[in-house]
Amino acid sequence: MKKWLLIVLCWLPMLCKAQLLACRGVVKEGYDFWLYLPNDYATTKKPLVLFLHGKSLSGNDLNKVRNYGCIDALARGRAIDALVVAPQTNNGWQPKRVMEVVDWVKTHYTIDQERIYVIGMSMGGYGTLDFVATYPEQVAAAMALCGGATVSDLCGLNEVPLWIIHGTADSAVPVNCSERVVDAMKSCGDTGRLIFDRFKGVNHTRLARIFYLEEAYDWLFSHALSDSTRSVNRNVTITTETLKTAYENLTRNAELQIIDSSDGVLKKYHTVEKGETWASIAVEYNTTETLLLKLNKKKKGAVLRAGAKIRVQ
Repeated sequence: MKKWLLIVLCWLPMLCKAQLLACRGVVKEGYDFWLYLPNDYATTKKPLVLFLHGKSLSGNDLNKVRNYGCIDALARGRAIDALVVAPQTNNGWQPKRVMEVVDWVKTHYTIDQERIYVIGMSMGGYGTLDFVATYPEQVAAAMALCGGATVSDLCGLNEVPLWIIHGTADSAVPVNCSERVVDAMKSCGDTGRLIFDRFKGVNHTRLARIFYLEEAYDWLFSHALSDSTRSVNRNVTITTETLKTAYENLTRNAELQIIDSSDGVLKKYHTVEKGETWASIAVEYNTTETLLLKLNKKKKGAVLRAGAKIRVQ
């Protein structure tokens, strides 16, 4: 019964507010994952963005994947006009297991299969390049941040519009990890679809800001498998100065419904807005302050901070 509840919750096409679904145990040979559905998903065919996280978000707690990256960007109010899939791994990314998740979403949801994009950072940058090299015919464009690659054949990367960005002051994953990928691509032939930027003096963590930039998604969405030449868009720029603006004009997305089906129980979460109280949130969700406090293991009088996520069901 529990397994079927998990599957149904992740399979339902949502027709109202934007939804963020926690999908556990639904892809046998894949990973657990978050699935974001835009509020107009049911009426418009949308692209798919695949986000691969870094090592710090690894493990068995799917909520860690919300700490930074595409899922956190959505919660902060960054508009991403696509379905977003964010799997979680324990240790490293296996392209075949990632594809199992993508195939599951393609089977159960209507997406624009000409517009599948991949973006990842650090270990997720490795995962991005390994995945694209393995399945270049599936990917419209990809962005790999401070990563590298582990697969032996990287020639497939030359077939895809690809943007690699690495900071020269990165001590966690040195810039030469990306440079080796570029050298391998050059040995395969034409690298005309590649953009490779070295950000002088930028460290490892700072590149996480790119997930919050409108420019990152504008660049990805400007490509499609149906493009006759598959040329790379060089008209969008991201610089060290651009990184400073990453969090500007972002407002917490209070409309985003977070549905977590762990333990076979439907759970919903609310992002606290400035000025809200336990009592006002209880009224909004037709419950009581006492029940909200119990759900969140809080005592009466517990402080609510703007931006915090609390369980409401």
